[in-house]
Amino acid sequence: MNPFGVESLITIISQLFFIAVAFWTIQGIHFERFLPIQERQGKVLIVLLSIVIGFICSSFFMSFIDNLKNLTVLFK
Repeated sequence: MNPFGVESLITIISQLFFIAVAFWTIQGIHFERFLPIQERQGKVLIVLLSIVIGFICSSFFMSFIDNLKNLTVLFK
C-alpha cells in the first residue's frame, strides 16, 4: 500500500473522529435559546460548528504528529 494512501486514510479517520467528538460535545447546546433562530436552524448550526471544530482539531493533531516525525529525523 502506498504510504501517501495510508496517511490520507489516517487523516480522514482523524477528521471524522474529531467531528464526531465535537458533535457529541456541543449537541446539548440549544442555540435557539440564545439566538433568534428556529430549532432546525439551530441543529444545522450545531452540525456546521462540529465540522469546523473537528477539522481544526484534526489539523492541529495531524500537524503535531508530522512535526514529531520531523523531529525524529533531526536527531538521527
